[in-house]
Amino acid sequence: MTQGPCTIAVSCMIAMITASMIGLSAQTTSPFAGTWKLNLEKSKYDPGPAPMSSTVKIEAIENGEKAAVDQVDSQGRATHVEFTAKFDGKDYAVEGDPTQDAVSNRKINDYSFETTRKKDGRVTVVNVTVVSSDGRVRTVTTTGTNARGQKVNNVVVFDKQ
Repeated sequence: MTQGPCTIAVSCMIAMITASMIGLSAQTTSPFAGTWKLNLEKSKYDPGPAPMSSTVKIEAIENGEKAAVDQVDSQGRATHVEFTAKFDGKDYAVEGDPTQDAVSNRKINDYSFETTRKKDGRVTVVNVTVVSSDGRVRTVTTTGTNARGQKVNNVVVFDKQ
């Protein structure tokens, strides 16, 4: 049985739509992906002060994340930080943050991962990120030493937008 040009075109279009839906499905299945807004009332910064606001946008990539963080610090200064990192424990470059120049991610399980932040090859802080089972809350526990040499023990809560 021969197929006419319309049948072939329709078959190609269906194949393209199916492929794009599969790709989209793979990108959106990560519980880490989405736009997350800081919930100051539920967060604890030790030492302070807490930022005025923070929004984290995470896009799922194959075995990792592409992150963009827009924050306004306690003095009203805006920052924009970006990085793309796989969950493979290797270092990846960070842009826009003078306190860190590399991150490495390691997946703990389907709802949590660990991020090690570095400056000039030295570990500064470690974040453990946990997303709630319903996918609505993201909690980041940070321990280590900040750029001023102070011990850090933050528990920062974000709500999915």
